[in-house]
Amino acid sequence: MNKKKNNFLNNLAAYGLVLPAFLVVMLVVAYPIINSVTRSFRNRQTGKITLENYTYFFTNPLEFGSILFTLGVVVITVLLAMIAAYILAMYLRFTKSKISKLIGALYLIPRFIPGLVAIYAMMVIIRDSGLINRISQLFGGNIKPGLMYNAKGIILMNIWFNIPFAALIITSGLSGIPDSVIEAARDVGAGKWKVFTHMILPLSIKDVFVSATFVFMGNVGAFTTPFLLLGATTPTMLGISLFRQFNTYMDYEKTAALSVIMFLICSVSAGVYIYTNLKEKEWEK
Repeated sequence: MNKKKNNFLNNLAAYGLVLPAFLVVMLVVAYPIINSVTRSFRNRQTGKITLENYTYFFTNPLEFGSILFTLGVVVITVLLAMIAAYILAMYLRFTKSKISKLIGALYLIPRFIPGLVAIYAMMVIIRDSGLINRISQLFGGNIKPGLMYNAKGIILMNIWFNIPFAALIITSGLSGIPDSVIEAARDVGAGKWKVFTHMILPLSIKDVFVSATFVFMGNVGAFTTPFLLLGATTPTMLGISLFRQFNTYMDYEKTAALSVIMFLICSVSAGVYIYTNLKEKEWEK
């Protein structure tokens, strides 16, 4: 009897310790999510339950164009960033030269530069009247990169921001592959390509997908980069569209609906993340 009582008291004490953290999570995470979802189904004037807030974003050409524009920019960013990050991570992991060590010490610098500062610095270089154009004029040319007010500039900036982050995750995964395993495969006659496709890639593919999901989610709601590089052009990124609905139009119901749409888009990458974790052991085999 005393043992059961002690177990009950111990469990009660454990729940009491967890309760404050649980309440904080419910207050700052769960409640805003629930409130946004419920508000997204309300009519702005009448307060009745409706789907018109969602319908608006899929029937209005500008808003639907922004959804497609965002998905296009984000998918291209993820693909290019993953390719570049994987090549960089492979180089850093399997090359022991002084240059690779120098790159390994410097490639994370973009992560420590404030986004606003980096974007303005890039604008000084890539705008049609920027540094590239001025240097070309010294040699009689007139090069205009054309990277402002379109998707190309955003993708370039996103890649510059995300390659170091993705490479850090992938390099960490590659570092977990013992050199002895690779050397043993080479000793039995496996070529570089076979070692890569049958050993290195399967053992690091999870880290590629993990980094891709973070890059995807981080760029779906991006605001600073598209706000500065796109200006007032349309279509625009969803982060700017959300800002306009909230700050300019003060339509909080449509803002909530767009928030839910963005959450559903990001949930796709979350599903990929869960799937890769479940498949990790199978890939390793």
